[in-house]
Amino acid sequence: MRTTIDKAGRVVIPAAIRDRASFAAGTELEVTADDFGIRLERVASPPRLVKIGRRMVARPTASVESRPSVDVAALIEGERNRWP
Repeated sequence: MRTTIDKAGRVVIPAAIRDRASFAAGTELEVTADDFGIRLERVASPPRLVKIGRRMVARPTASVESRPSVDVAALIEGERNRWP
């Protein structure tokens, strides 16, 4: 996919890539540049630790709507099929 930079220096991320990365309006991104190109990464809210009984459990601080939906079974199957 190709896109262009407008006069204001903005880049439109194609919808297919936004959907795959679960980027929505207002998603906070970290932009870094290195020798290979430019990387956009979602800024993840750190979890908060909650004591349940005698254990400390990490609970997400981000709202359910802002969390990306991940199909774990599909990820595992994709990794299995990646190698012969």
